[in-house]
Amino acid sequence: MKAPWRRVRSFAKINLALEVLGVRQDGYHELRTLFQSIDLHDDLALRVTRTGRVKVRCDHPLVPTDETNLAVRAARDLLEFARRPEGLEIDIQKRIPVAGGLGGGSSNAATVLMTLDRVLKLGLGSLGLQALARRLGADVPYFLHGGTALGLARGDEVYPLARQLRAHVVLVDPKRPVKTAAVFRRLDARLTPRENSRSIFYFVSSDLEGEAGWRSLTNDLEQAALEEAPDLEAAVSRIRGVLSEAGARHMALSGSGSTYFGLFSESRRAQKAAAALRAHGFRALRCRTLTLDQYRRGVQRG
Repeated sequence: MKAPWRRVRSFAKINLALEVLGVRQDGYHELRTLFQSIDLHDDLALRVTRTGRVKVRCDHPLVPTDETNLAVRAARDLLEFARRPEGLEIDIQKRIPVAGGLGGGSSNAATVLMTLDRVLKLGLGSLGLQALARRLGADVPYFLHGGTALGLARGDEVYPLARQLRAHVVLVDPKRPVKTAAVFRRLDARLTPRENSRSIFYFVSSDLEGEAGWRSLTNDLEQAALEEAPDLEAAVSRIRGVLSEAGARHMALSGSGSTYFGLFSESRRAQKAAAALRAHGFRALRCRTLTLDQYRRGVQRG
């Protein structure tokens, strides 16, 4: 008798801010970032098998279905670590834009780790899964936590904040994937190493609901991403104009792009912004932030 399918949600993130301090000795970049979960999610279905193999299916043509898929690697690494003979079937229904800076692949991997840990009753929890997550990618450890969190080092040292953000979010998907490695190469050409940053730490130490802290937040990758994809520059200028006119309290590129977002305190302002962006021909999605507790419940509930 086959095991039942376990259906779970794999949530996206945005980077409220991202600062690149320099290149580390291990070749990665030293980062400071503010992660934020949002309720946009992929739908994953997982089924433990007796085959000893890990297989993945996905409805999106740009998502690999071989061993380069992070969800496949996550399942194989965990089964090997736990010395379990089982296999896994993974079905991914994509809702998160691919290569848009929203962490879809990393989220899928972390969701597989957490779900397998529960289904197989391994008892590792987020702390026990950290080492496996870090091997998979710098963003993966964040998705073991979710909510509003500070990311240090490569972004893989994650510290959930005491004050969790609640806001309405408008995402704008230009449908123009941007390669993260190419964006970092452009940034490296003019990067001036620095030992620390102040704007993110100032924001973290201030009230998340205050306006002063938001004005200091930036994404150091934004200009490099627009240089890598110059056709996006005019689009981003129009997007920023619409978001600003609608009253966005904060707007930025997420990660290395190309998804742009605006944060709103009121639902009606977010609705107005989304409608205006669609009238300009953009794909605009409305969603909300997730606190740490909301994220944990959402992943487990599926």
